[in-house]
Order: sequence, then C-alpha cells, then structure tokens
Amino acid sequence: MEEISKLHLPDAFLDFLQENGLDPSIYAAVDSTPRYIRLKAGSEAQLEEIEAEIKCKLEKLDWLQGFYSLPPDFKIANSNAYKQGKIYGIDAASGAAVSALDVSVGDHVLDLCAAPGAKLCMILDILGDLGSVTGVDVARHRLAACRTLLQKYALGNRCRLFVADGTTFSLVPRRLDSDSGSCISALEEKADTLKEWTSKRPWKERKRAAKARESAATGLIANSKHPELIYYGCHSGVIGLSKSELYQSVCNGEVSNSGYDKVLVDAECTHDGSVRHIQKFENWGWTTLQRRVLDADRSDSLTSLQLKLLTNGFRLLKVGGSLVYSTCSLTVAQNEDVVDQFLKENASAELQEIDAAKDWPCRSGRIPKTLRFDPSTSKTSGLFVAKFTKLAI
Repeated sequence: MEEISKLHLPDAFLDFLQENGLDPSIYAAVDSTPRYIRLKAGSEAQLEEIEAEIKCKLEKLDWLQGFYSLPPDFKIANSNAYKQGKIYGIDAASGAAVSALDVSVGDHVLDLCAAPGAKLCMILDILGDLGSVTGVDVARHRLAACRTLLQKYALGNRCRLFVADGTTFSLVPRRLDSDSGSCISALEEKADTLKEWTSKRPWKERKRAAKARESAATGLIANSKHPELIYYGCHSGVIGLSKSELYQSVCNGEVSNSGYDKVLVDAECTHDGSVRHIQKFENWGWTTLQRRVLDADRSDSLTSLQLKLLTNGFRLLKVGGSLVYSTCSLTVAQNEDVVDQFLKENASAELQEIDAAKDWPCRSGRIPKTLRFDPSTSKTSGLFVAKFTKLAI
C-alpha cells in the first residue's frame, strides 16, 4: 500500500473504486507502466536512426504490430522523429481497440468520437490508398487538434472531419467519389461545389463561419442544422460536391447497404481507468476529480450518452460491418451495463470474438467476448473493448 499512497488518492475516490469493485493497486503501476509509440507506416526502415536520435532503445511489442514501448517518464515531443511525423504517441490498449476493428484497405470507417486524434491517425495509416475515414467530435477545438495531427503526419488525403453531435450525426460515406483516383472532381468548375481544402480561406468566408458559430453558441440558430465540415482531404469524396449533396441524408433502410464498413465509438467517459489521467489530478486538484469522475449526476448522464453514441454508431453501420465500443473507464456501469442494455434494444447486434485478442495481455470482461486492459495485467492504461457486427434481420 506504500506505493498507492504516493498518489495520495482521496477517500472519496477510494470509496468510488470500492463501490465499483476496482482494486486501488492499479494506480500504483503508474511509475512502471511504459509509454507507447507507433511508427508511421514506412518508417520501420529508419528504426535504428530514430533510436539514435532519441537516445533510447525502442522495445517492440510482439502482440501489437507497429508498436514500441519506452520508459514511463520518457518524453518524445522534443525529438525530431516526433516533429517530422515518423512516430506518434498512443497507448497500446488504444491501439488494440483500433486493431480490433480489423480495418482493411478500401473500408469506409467512422470514428464517432475522434478527438484527440491518435486512433484516427492509426486508422488512416492502416487504410492505405482506398476507402475513407470520417472523424466526428462535438468539441470544435479538439477536432481542430485532430486536423493538425492529420496535416503533421500527412495522413489526411482520405479523411473528412465534422464538428457534430455523435448521437445524431447522420452522414454516410461517399463511396463512389472517395474510391476515385482523381484528386479534383470534374464538377469542381461549378461555382457551388467544394474546391480543394485549404486553411487559407477568404476573409469573408471565415467571418461568416465565425458568425454562424457565435449565433449557434447563443442559441440564435439550431446547432444541428448541419455538421460543420472543418477539413477534407482530396480523396475523401468531398471535392466536387455541392453542399446539398454533401449533407444529403439517407433513411435507415438505405444505411444497411450504404453505411460504414467499420465504426469506432471510443466514448466519452470518466477516464478513471487512465492511470496517467488520474495522476494529473494531483496537479489539477482533487476537487476537479470530484466533478469529473465522482459526481453521480455526471456518471448517470455519461452512461446515457455512451448508450446513445453506441446506438447511433451502430445505426450508421452497414449490414455485415463491425463496430468497436471502448472506454478508458473500468466501471461496469460505463462498460458491461451499456453493452447489455444496447444488446437488449438492438436485435440485429451481435457481440463478436476479437480474434487477435488470444495473444493480447488482457482479461475477459464480465460479458463473454468483451475485454479489459489494466496496468497490472497489461502494462497499459485501462480500457474496455467490445466488438459488434450487424446482422440482416
């Protein structure tokens, strides 16, 4: 218990852990849990050069392709390898959630809670030269950070980013357009079509967008009339569309065939499973933890949000497609209880075995076929993972 006391966990949090059947000793592993990076595809040949530059040996993870571990206190932000986009930080458990999706070249993928963007980058890295990825997040500033990552790692060609409520987002992928080899559509010459994306928009356009956001924030116009498109790559299926075409919705019956091949719902949660997140509260103050983690009303609203996100993500999944639901909470309420309720309400949903998990250092969840990562078992941050497929009924 001496190691646990180093974090000075308050009694209220210890009570929270006890109520949820969680062992406080997992937080003692914060000083021994490695940091993880993933090499961008194509950088493997430069491994020795990267190690020499950061002056640290990268330990390859046998159970997760492209991942390497570093000492717990190692910082990569100042290294040239990081600045040049050859490596990016992502916890191995989060990488496992993406791996569980089994993304294939040509898939159309929806990341319904895309920020802060590491998983989005990994999906795009795997995707290759066909298909598309749609990233959605309700927080504009967090999604803008995703956009910065895409540009830094040169991974944005097949991606589009929408500021939108993930519980109501309704746009399906542009399958024909996004699979074309042309970067600029023949329709581009029309005045009402979307041109190649640039961060240097005309001043009048930026002013109109800022005014629209301000009006939405003050309730003068409906927030959800249309999602806000803040980025699109040249192969994302957006260029050459008019705005009416871009925002064209389909009925639920059509989604069975025109929906996404893969959907990731890494839902907002209390983050109690993230040992490094909990560690930050020593600096932020434990009253912040009370508000963000322990408050009963917040927990209840989160489980409701998680179920809505999972339900909407599944609605946008085509028949035969796969959806992964994950949280970095270790509570049953935000994980197994959400999965159980979702299965009761969706007859076409079926839990899938995650084939790769037989080699993963994780535990089974309380529902068969679900998985749990934690620092003591996995040497990763805490994460719950469940995978579903959509049946034709």
